[in-house]
Amino acid sequence: MADALDTGTPDLLAELDEGVLTLTLNRPQARNAMSDGMNQALAAQLAWAELAREVRCVVLTGAGAGFCAGGDVKGMNERNAGPGGGLSIDEQIARQRVNQRATAGKLFKMPKPTIAALPGAAAGAGLSLALACDLRIMARSAFLTTAFAKVGLAGDYGGTYFLTQLVGSAKARELYFLSDRVSAEEALGLGLTNWVCEPDELAAKTRELAVRLAAGPAICFRYMKENLNRAMAGEVDDCLDIEATHHVHSSRTDDHREAAAAFVEKRQPAFAGR
Repeated sequence: MADALDTGTPDLLAELDEGVLTLTLNRPQARNAMSDGMNQALAAQLAWAELAREVRCVVLTGAGAGFCAGGDVKGMNERNAGPGGGLSIDEQIARQRVNQRATAGKLFKMPKPTIAALPGAAAGAGLSLALACDLRIMARSAFLTTAFAKVGLAGDYGGTYFLTQLVGSAKARELYFLSDRVSAEEALGLGLTNWVCEPDELAAKTRELAVRLAAGPAICFRYMKENLNRAMAGEVDDCLDIEATHHVHSSRTDDHREAAAAFVEKRQPAFAGR
């Protein structure tokens, strides 16, 4: 049975079931645009999930018809029209850096599989959060857009890094400079999403995938994810060396011994994350 978790804000919902932590961005009236409360709660939930043994997979999704519209542009406009003062530019940059690492950075580096399930649009920083996850599944009606150029912003939450890694520099520049919409089918062709499904199938297909990952070999996944992340920017010898280290470590786990025995006995392994 699923357990609802208290996030401290209605802007983020959290539920733990069968090792799957589902985090739902919950401002459907604003297309799940980010709020300070949402960001703080998301950072806290991800920090907890990283170390919690009961969490084996994290799903990030949005309430209603959207995934996340990114920053709250209406809120930005109100702040721009208000009186000056408040934080200095250096303080703003410091806070932004901390928040980005605690959210997008944590989704990317967390030693557990992360999935973004997109019922609708992922725009701006919302797209960055989706791209920070290991895997993405989109409803056929959803779309992606960098959106930043349309609101006169350079972009944040790691989107330039993640997008460049996934589609290459030239295509990433096109998508950032022009801010065109990318349909679910186009996203699939570009490698920006792993699966596309009908809107009414999204929850079930996401659940099926997440439970499958949560039942997998957790220690192996941790090493595997680090290998893959290092491979994105490291030298080949560095990749070969860390793979060797992690391969030997994972060969000593109970999960590996169980999988080897299950293979010989022609049955499915029962992974325990040890």
